[in-house]
Amino acid sequence: MNQPRFLQYRFTDFSLDVAERRLLRCGVAIPLAPRVFDTLVLLLENPGHLLEKEDFMKKLWPDTFVGDDALARNISILRKVLGGSSDSQSVIATVPKRGYRFVAEVTRNGLENEKFQTADLWQLSKALQEQDVSAVQPGVTSAAAPSVRLDDNEISAVTLPPLTEPSRLRRVPFLIFTIASGILAGVLTFLLLRYPPSLSRNVFGGNRAPSIHSVAVLPLQNLSHDPEQEYFAQGMTEELITDLAQIGSLRVISSTSSMHYKATKEPLPKIAGELKVDAILEGTVQRFGDHVHITAQLIDASRDQHLWAKTYDRDLRDILSLENEVARSIADEIEIQLTPEQRARLTASGPVDPEAYELYLKGRYFWSKRNPSELRKALDCFQQVADKQPGFAPAFSGLADTYSLLGAAGFDALPRAEAMERARTAASRALELDGASAEAHASMAYVLYNYDWNWLEAEKEFKRAIVLKPNYASAHEWYSEYLNDLGRQKEALAEAQAALELDPISVLANQFVARAHYFARRFDQAIEISRKTIEIDPNASISHLRLGRAYAAKGMYPLAIKEFEEFGRLSGDDSLALASIGNTKGQAKDHAGAMRALNELTEISKQKKVPAICFVLVHVGLGNEDQGMAWLDTAYKERSDFLLVLKVDVLFDPLRSDPRFVDLERRVGVP
Repeated sequence: MNQPRFLQYRFTDFSLDVAERRLLRCGVAIPLAPRVFDTLVLLLENPGHLLEKEDFMKKLWPDTFVGDDALARNISILRKVLGGSSDSQSVIATVPKRGYRFVAEVTRNGLENEKFQTADLWQLSKALQEQDVSAVQPGVTSAAAPSVRLDDNEISAVTLPPLTEPSRLRRVPFLIFTIASGILAGVLTFLLLRYPPSLSRNVFGGNRAPSIHSVAVLPLQNLSHDPEQEYFAQGMTEELITDLAQIGSLRVISSTSSMHYKATKEPLPKIAGELKVDAILEGTVQRFGDHVHITAQLIDASRDQHLWAKTYDRDLRDILSLENEVARSIADEIEIQLTPEQRARLTASGPVDPEAYELYLKGRYFWSKRNPSELRKALDCFQQVADKQPGFAPAFSGLADTYSLLGAAGFDALPRAEAMERARTAASRALELDGASAEAHASMAYVLYNYDWNWLEAEKEFKRAIVLKPNYASAHEWYSEYLNDLGRQKEALAEAQAALELDPISVLANQFVARAHYFARRFDQAIEISRKTIEIDPNASISHLRLGRAYAAKGMYPLAIKEFEEFGRLSGDDSLALASIGNTKGQAKDHAGAMRALNELTEISKQKKVPAICFVLVHVGLGNEDQGMAWLDTAYKERSDFLLVLKVDVLFDPLRSDPRFVDLERRVGVP
């Protein structure tokens, strides 16, 4: 092994002398097999940094082929020697499928006979304050240095001999040592009482607490070895994100973008750079019936250094309090001040029925897929949760959001009136159960705006949701949509960009930015962002629809038709795709092509419901003003969400001078 950069290391109760190849605990030598010793040196050379398994193999066994079990065995022995169990994460943390990270604080120097380090003085002062004479007197066994028991088949059993006085202390006259130590103990006690731990670390030369203002939670790794439990791991990831998002002063990346890095092997600094965050939370989850085991560790992304790690074993009934505890621990670690309201929300959580909670996680898993068949599965899961645990507010927020999507244009999976009334009922129930739920306020705002056309009350609810949880990307997205439809384009773009900062790789978040540009009639920008979004996900149907609209607005009709065809193929919404194609062909003076689209829509309507707005689009493209207005009246009776954009969409420009259109705007109530 190459000569390390430093000759001495100190951590917790231990010191390691590289030149003498000795590990000591409170001055007592602990024998280690050569490769176990070298494993520890490698870890100490890189405190806080991930060491890949390959790094260990190359340096410990450069000319020999060995399996991962040899390295795992060395790590297991070290964990026991350093005062934990063979699987303890408190000093050496496992990074699943990659390697290990030394997580205890390390003091290093390059001079074998260096003067006392702060860590030494701290141990002495602590011993004196506790009147632990055995810590400094020879021949007395200390409770701080217990025997370390290893299995018989491990490399070497280790038993600590009685503590002897460190050689350096023999050179110090007892009286001078006692006086100096007493003064030091008093100074240290004063400083620790006067200043918080983070400042004390700085005073004594420790690492300054990093400035963390943003964090991304990477998908928790499923260790259950059961593909059916993937929804549980994903759901737990989303719930941790939800709890962290309660902390308004911390920007937390939404789950849509975090899930992009599932099973990724990209370095953490690269991921952090792409998501523009200061820290990364990663970990594992393992389910055993109604018991759950979670490991979590927080990494300073810029330096790839470990900040905090903890392991949790809980009954599934206590899972909500566990999630809250993780969020509080991280806030404390990075020294973010929680408001009393935030701390209360991260403390108050009662037990949850394990079966109901599992169904809730399944519901969120299916809801995130955002297609009609998966939304119906989500609906079934949320309804079962509501039946099993009627006091669980998140289940009703889930129901509200699912019904709203099922009744929206582009989905049309349920009759609009039925879907939106059910969404209203669910959102109301969620607010009754938890009036401080940002999700519930956003759900209600969406119903008030999208279906009731109650613009003033909707805005109050949107603003309330964002105040309660500034990190809730969906609230920013829906509020952006609302502002767009009112013609408040500058505000709309700001909200869309706020959502994008929280969800930078999300197709939806990017789509809302493109939407804001489209309705502000900045068509080139809408085209540019839609293209970039399609690069993220070529199967994102909504991005093809948005791109087609922008092309059509610029008179680029062939490109627009191509995008509408792709939208129809990906979404399965043949009606809206046909209507968009018919409108574009009408604008391009392809009368025959527009009529073919109109006839196809008429045939489809004989088999299933075709929204009235589809006929509006084709007739407007053909210049049939009277037929267009007649179908708009039908769309009004259906309370089509397309009518929300009457004021701003270029599609309706041919009708703006018609008094009937002005009256329709008045009835829709656009301020």
